[in-house]
Amino acid sequence: MRTQVVIIGAGPSGLLLSHLLHREGIDSVVLERRSQEHVVQRVRAGVLEPGTVALLRDGGVGERCLREGLVHEGFELWFEEQRHRIALTELTGRSITVYGQQEVVKDLIKARVEAGAALHWEVPDVTLELSGDRPVVHATLNGERTTIEADFIAGCDGFHGICREAIPATEIRSFHREYPFGWCGVLVAAAPSHEELIYARHERGFALHSMRSPTVTRLYVQCGPDDTVEQWPDDRIWEELHTRLAFPGWTLNEGPIFEKSITGMRSYVAEPMRYGRLFLAGDAAHIVPPTGAKGLNLALGDVQLLAAGFVDWFRTGSAQGLDHYSAARLARVWRSVNFSYQMTTLLHAFPHDHGGFDSRIQLARLRSLARSPAASTALAEEYLGL
Repeated sequence: MRTQVVIIGAGPSGLLLSHLLHREGIDSVVLERRSQEHVVQRVRAGVLEPGTVALLRDGGVGERCLREGLVHEGFELWFEEQRHRIALTELTGRSITVYGQQEVVKDLIKARVEAGAALHWEVPDVTLELSGDRPVVHATLNGERTTIEADFIAGCDGFHGICREAIPATEIRSFHREYPFGWCGVLVAAAPSHEELIYARHERGFALHSMRSPTVTRLYVQCGPDDTVEQWPDDRIWEELHTRLAFPGWTLNEGPIFEKSITGMRSYVAEPMRYGRLFLAGDAAHIVPPTGAKGLNLALGDVQLLAAGFVDWFRTGSAQGLDHYSAARLARVWRSVNFSYQMTTLLHAFPHDHGGFDSRIQLARLRSLARSPAASTALAEEYLGL
C-alpha cells in the first residue's frame, strides 16, 4: 500500500488531521488499535477554546458544535465562602463552548466515512521503520500483514502509543511532573445546577461543577492519585460534592450517576515533537492536568499547524512549515503547561499541608484574583487560549 501520510491513532487529533488533509487533496491512512465503539464512547474533555471552535467551523465539521454546544461567557471560582466570576466575554470579548470530546470525535468520524476515508479500527500490531529515506509502516489489515509506504507518519496515538517509543532515546527528551492527587469524575442524569462552570477550592479538596448538555451534569472531586472507582461509591461522591460545593442559597442537583472514572494528574512534554519524517501530535507529545482545560485544544492546535506544513510540502516542496512545527508548538505547549500548573496548584488541597504554607499561598492568589481586574483578565486570556 502507498499513501502520503500514515496517521497512527483515530482520536480527535488523528481524525482531524486526516480530514484537513483530505480537504487539500492529500491522501492518508488512519490506523487505530481500539475499536470504533471504544473511541466514540470514552469520556474526555468538554471545554473548547474559541480558536478550536473556529478551526472546526472553518474545517466544515463544526455545524453540530455550533448548534448544540453550550456557549459560556464566564466561569466561577469559589473559595472561603466567596464567589468570584471570571467574566470571559466582558474582559476579552470571547467565550468558551462546552461540547464533549466524544461529540467532536463523532462529527469527525461521520465526515471521514462520508468522504470514503481509509479508517482501520482494531489494528493492534502496528510497527514502524524510520531508518530509511521514507518511513514504512507494517500492520495487519483485513486479516493480511500489510506494508504501507508513506512520505510521512503522524503519531496521534496518545501517551501510551507506539510512535514516541519508536524514537531512539538519544533523540528525544522528556519532562514530567506527577501531582499527588487525581480526579474522580462522574456523569449525572440531572440538569446542571448552575449555568457556568464552578471551580471550588475547599480544605477537603477541589471540586468542579461542569456539564455536557442541558440534561447531563459533569462533576469532579479531588481524590487520591491511586484511588479506584470502587473506593468512591455514589454516596461518598455526593457527600463530598455537597461539602465542597456548599454555598448559601445554592443547591446541587442530584440524579443517577451513569459513568464514573478516575483521572490521574500529571504533566508531560516530549522534545522535539519530530524525528525525521515522524511527527508527534496531541497526547503522544504532551499531557497536561485537566484543570486548565487545555488537552484537547492543544491537540487540535497541533494538527492544524501540522496539516499546514504537509500542504506546503506536497504543493510546493517547501519544508519550512514542517521544520518549524516542533519549535512553534512547543512554545504554545509550555505556556499551556504553565497555565495548567498554576490552575492546579491554585485549587487543590495538597496532602500533609493541612492549612499550612501551600494553603496560605492559594488563598493569597485567589484573593488577588478577586480584587484585581488585571489579574482576572490575564487568567481569562490564558483560559481562552488567546
